[in-house]
Amino acid sequence: MANSANMRMRRWDFVAAYLQGELKQDEVVYCHAPPGYATLSADGRPRICRIEKPVSGMTQAGRRWQRSLFPWLLNLGFTQYKSDPCVFTMTKLVDSSEQRLTL
Repeated sequence: MANSANMRMRRWDFVAAYLQGELKQDEVVYCHAPPGYATLSADGRPRICRIEKPVSGMTQAGRRWQRSLFPWLLNLGFTQYKSDPCVFTMTKLVDSSEQRLTL
């Protein structure tokens, strides 16, 4: 898209983005105890942990971040592509020059 419009391109990487999501108040997610913790409880049953916040590697982490990010981007004035709902764009006129930000 940028190349066809002869635009300059920059790239960002959202470090630890998946850790920014939130679980819904009624959403309950469990996992096995992490390495270094006792994997069995005192009575010999496998120990499990309740997740309070999405963690990297959790299969639902990306969706939880998306659920927080998308409304925020729309509120800022971005437009969501119908053909690819994970792509957002915003066009502004800055110093008589059209600037487009695409995420």
